[in-house]
Amino acid sequence: MNLPEKTGLYNPQNEHDSCGIGFVANIKGKKSHEIVKRGLDVLTNMAHRGAESSDNKTGDGAGITLQIPHKFLEAQNIDVPDAGLYGTGLLFLPKIESEAKWCKDALVKIIKEENAHFISFRDVPVNPSILGEIALSAEPYISQIFVAANIEQDELER
Repeated sequence: MNLPEKTGLYNPQNEHDSCGIGFVANIKGKKSHEIVKRGLDVLTNMAHRGAESSDNKTGDGAGITLQIPHKFLEAQNIDVPDAGLYGTGLLFLPKIESEAKWCKDALVKIIKEENAHFISFRDVPVNPSILGEIALSAEPYISQIFVAANIEQDELER
C-alpha cells in the first residue's frame, strides 16, 4: 500500500483496509451542536456500507459517541456532584427484571470494591417504535449509571 509519510496527527501505521469509520471533532476540544450534526451527517452518508438488515429498519448498531453535558443532567433533576467529579456510563442489560437487577447489584459491588462511590442509576428513555423487527426482538433494557471517586476526571473515565 502506498501511504503518505507520518505528519502531524496522521500516522500511516494506523491505516487498515475497512469501510465504515467516520470521525468528527474539534481539535481544540470545543463543544458544539454543529459537531453532533456533522457526526449524524457522516452516519447518514455511510448507508452505502450495507449495514441494514432484511427488514430495512434494523441497522448494525453504528452510532455516535458524545459527551453528556452536565447541564442536561441538572435539567433532568439527576442528583450528581459538580461537573468533572463523577463519571457516567450506559448499561445494556437483560429485559428480565431479576436478571437486570443481578447485573446492577454485581456492578455496584465492584464499584465499592474499587473504592468508588455509586451514585445512582437512571432509566434511559427509548423509542422502540422506530426499531425494525429484528432489533426489537433483541432490544436490551438501557440504564445509565453514575459513579464518583476521589480521583481526577480523566482517571475516573478509564
